[in-house]
Amino acid sequence: MVMREYFFRVKGLRAGYGGKAVVEDLEVLLGRGEILSLIGPNGAGKSTVLRSIAGQLGLMGGAVFLDGEVVAKMKGPRRARRMAAVFTKGPRTEMMTCRDVVAMGRYPYTGRFGALSAGDVRVVDEVMELVHVRDLGGADFNRVSDGQRQRVMLARAMCQEPEIVILDEPVTFLDAGYKLEFLSVLQELRRQKGLTVIMSLHELELAKRISDKVLCLRGEYGWSFGTPEEIFVPGAMEEVFGICPGGFHEGGGGMELRRPEGQGDLFVIAGGGTGQSFFRRLQREGRPFVTGIIYDNDLDFPAAGALACEAVTARAFEPVEGRVMDRAKWLMDRCGRVVCSQRAIGSLDLANRELLEYAKGAGKLAAMEEVTGSAGTK
Repeated sequence: MVMREYFFRVKGLRAGYGGKAVVEDLEVLLGRGEILSLIGPNGAGKSTVLRSIAGQLGLMGGAVFLDGEVVAKMKGPRRARRMAAVFTKGPRTEMMTCRDVVAMGRYPYTGRFGALSAGDVRVVDEVMELVHVRDLGGADFNRVSDGQRQRVMLARAMCQEPEIVILDEPVTFLDAGYKLEFLSVLQELRRQKGLTVIMSLHELELAKRISDKVLCLRGEYGWSFGTPEEIFVPGAMEEVFGICPGGFHEGGGGMELRRPEGQGDLFVIAGGGTGQSFFRRLQREGRPFVTGIIYDNDLDFPAAGALACEAVTARAFEPVEGRVMDRAKWLMDRCGRVVCSQRAIGSLDLANRELLEYAKGAGKLAAMEEVTGSAGTK
């Protein structure tokens, strides 16, 4: 018996091509109006799962349910009215305006000749306004930007008045501004229309921010499903994507390049978010370094853990333990020079004030501009 408390359900799905499965026994449960993001390395099966859910690829096993109804048993027009899909390969158009493309989404509702009624025209107008493409109505679809084209394709899908929309890598080739704009439109549609969204994303930081649920495909049939808090746990993305240890910070959702090899001869006193850009500059120069004392709630904490040879850390809102201070001073003694990324250390940060005075007493304190731009010379 199908569980009715979930609006969308994938049960025991087996999907693949040519008799070879890429995912086995997949289980997904979504409420109405939730956003699900599929993540995973290339070849893990994201597009395969999306095409199977959308009915464009026959299932090798299991079933997909929409509001308790088996999707595979829905007739074409009925399925099109409830579920819309936008895949990476758009429609082939000749001399079609953006409005013409959007209006194609009304075909499940028109007669056999595809003539739009006054009601259909009204829906097209409303959707173009909602998805912010009304001003593109008369533009040649083949001549608008990638970001504009993606929004037009989303508008076409929304003209089907679906309850759920499936999107395959909708922001992969968009610049940063268009990525955020497109995802913001999805959030508006979720809030205003109760739209359920299932999409694949390569951008882990965006998936973490926009998703109610995440499906992580790991390859070799492996998968995990849950909330972002359940999926983006320490070490998980490093394992799935083969990222170097510390290269992805699940809490902040940011990625860092590989830390420089070697023993650091530079100690960076950082904190308050002042150190991360300097850490990345040192990384670009291939300059190994150590840093401290970084509190575990500090904006510098993720980058320090990923890029420093060693980061001396302490718990926020707690006195710094003596052993932590001893470790920081021992590392400083080993380094040739010390820099401080903070213009002024706060009056309550007694530990880093002590480190700064220790560096001055040892005659090792230098300005940041004195130690950069010298990759390979230290």
